[in-house]
Amino acid sequence: MNTRLPLFYASLLALAATSGAADWPQWRGPNRDAVVVDKAHSLDKLSADPKVLWKISVGPGQASPVLASGRLVYMDAQNDNETAHCLNAATGQELWKVAVGPRVIFSPDYGGGPRCTPLIDGDRVYAQTGAGEFRCLALADGKVLWKVSFPDYGATWFGNKGNDPAAKETASRRHGHNGSAAIDGDRIFVPVGGTEGATLVCFDKKTGKEIWKAGTDNTAYSSVMVGTLAGVRQAVHFTADALMGVDAASGKILWRVPLKTGAKRHACTPVISGDSVTVASTSIGTIRFGISQAGGVFKAEPIWTALPVKTVIGTPTLVGKYLYTLGDGNRANLVCLDFEKGEQLWAEPGFGDYTSITAVNDKLLALTSAGELRLLKADPTKYNQIGSAQLCGKTWSSPAYADGKIYVKDDTQIIALALAP
Repeated sequence: MNTRLPLFYASLLALAATSGAADWPQWRGPNRDAVVVDKAHSLDKLSADPKVLWKISVGPGQASPVLASGRLVYMDAQNDNETAHCLNAATGQELWKVAVGPRVIFSPDYGGGPRCTPLIDGDRVYAQTGAGEFRCLALADGKVLWKVSFPDYGATWFGNKGNDPAAKETASRRHGHNGSAAIDGDRIFVPVGGTEGATLVCFDKKTGKEIWKAGTDNTAYSSVMVGTLAGVRQAVHFTADALMGVDAASGKILWRVPLKTGAKRHACTPVISGDSVTVASTSIGTIRFGISQAGGVFKAEPIWTALPVKTVIGTPTLVGKYLYTLGDGNRANLVCLDFEKGEQLWAEPGFGDYTSITAVNDKLLALTSAGELRLLKADPTKYNQIGSAQLCGKTWSSPAYADGKIYVKDDTQIIALALAP
C-alpha cells in the first residue's frame, strides 16, 4: 500500500494551482471541495489548547461561517429573525447585521436557526433562511441589493408539525433549506425546490433577474456544484429524489438519475472529479457516477458503489486518489476509500453523526459534531492521528480555515483560533 504515497503527494502539489488559503468565501472553501494548499503553514502538530484569537456570543444556527477580504460573515437566529452578521475577521468586531427573514420554529428542530451557509462574491454576500428567503447584500454595509422568496416559485414552507401529505415529499421544506447556492461567472444557481419547473433557478448574480428555471423535484439539503462534465458546463444538484446535471447556460436537464432514500435525506454535496460525480446518503451508500455523452445524449452510469459507506449528513472530501468520508458500521466511522475502485482501505470509529473533513496540504482537519477537532495525516494506508483539541460545544456547522486559523461556530459562540504560528 505504501506505493500509493508518492502519487498522493504529487496530486497535492497539483492542487496548489487551483486552490488557496487566504479566504474561505463559501460552503466548503475556495473551490467548494474542502481542499486548500497553504504554503505558509504546515500544520505538523495540534495543541490540545489552541490559542484563542477572539470569541463572541452568537445565536443558534447550523450555517457555517465564511470569510473574504478580511471580513467574516455568519448567520444565526436573533429573536424572531434569521440574521446575517459581518465581522472584522482579525478582531471579531461586528461591522453590521441585517435580518434576512423571519425565524421559523418547529419541533424537533435538530438545532434551531439558519441552516444555509452564506456566500461571499466580490463586494456582495448571498444569504438564505431556513424558510427560503434569499437575499443579495452589500458586503460593505449589509444593504439589500435584491431578493427572492422561494414560496414565489411554489416552494411553500411546511415545517414538520403539519399533516399535509406534500410535506413528506420534501426534506428542505420540512426541516429548513440547507443547500447553498453556487456562482459561476455572472450566474448564481439557487436550490429553490419548486416542483412546477423550479427545482433549480438561475439568476443574474448582480441584478437578481431570472435567467432560467428547471426541474420538478423537491429539494433536500444538498448544495449545488458547478463543473464541466462530458465537455459541457453544468450545475449539478442532488435533489430529494435524484441526482441531475443541468446545462449552466440554458437550464436544460442533461441527465438525471433517480435516487430514493428514506425521509429524502440527501445532505451530501456532490463531489465532481473529471467526468464523474460522487454522492452519498443514508440508504444508497456512496456512489460514483461517470458522465458521458454521444451525439448530444448524456448518460450517468455507476462506476462503483460502496453500499456500506452510508453517510447521514456529511460530504466526502477527495484528496488526490483517495476519498475521506463518514459512514460504515454505525455510520460514525471515518472511512478512506480508493477513489478509482471504491474499495474501503480503512475505517476508524468514534466520529459521531457528523464530521466536517477539511484537507490542508497533506493533513486533514476533522471537526466532529461534539466540537472536537482532530488533526490527521491524509494517509491512505492507515488512520494516522497527530493530535486533537476540544474547540467548542455541539455543532453541525463546518469550520472556515484561512492562513493557519480556524473559525468555528456552535449554538452560543464563534471562536477564532490559531492552529499554526
